[in-house]
Amino acid sequence: MDNISIRPARPAELSAVATLRWEWLVENGLEDLGEREDFVRHFVTWAEENANSHRCLVLVRDDRVIGMAWLAVVQRVPTPRAPRRASGDLQCVYVVPEARDGGLGGRLIQAVLDGARELGLERVTVHSSPRAIPAYARSGFQESPRLLQAQVTRA
Repeated sequence: MDNISIRPARPAELSAVATLRWEWLVENGLEDLGEREDFVRHFVTWAEENANSHRCLVLVRDDRVIGMAWLAVVQRVPTPRAPRRASGDLQCVYVVPEARDGGLGGRLIQAVLDGARELGLERVTVHSSPRAIPAYARSGFQESPRLLQAQVTRA
């Protein structure tokens, strides 16, 4: 685990982060993705435009970005006791295959949760793949009978 760091992504690393996202999509069987270079350009622009609401942490080994995790921060309706409220959604946690199963994903998840605490977020949710559920559970995520979701994607 030498030469490993977890820190906010730097602007110059957003192309590497976009490439990780592309690799995740390919690894999960998505097809007809278009041109990778077009996606990378779009992704970098999106990340720059959404930097206030979506914070990216990177997992770096010897100056190479080998993992990422995003925290989407959502402002919540105020209450009299909490005039400033926010929650988070953990998104796009990914570690390159050759670096998996050594606890790095868990360290990345924990770093996001630490950042959420520093921001004073009320809670952090995650939409997980079946393979990753144990990693999130080890980091303290639990099922919630109060969290519901509705698919609103057009067919």
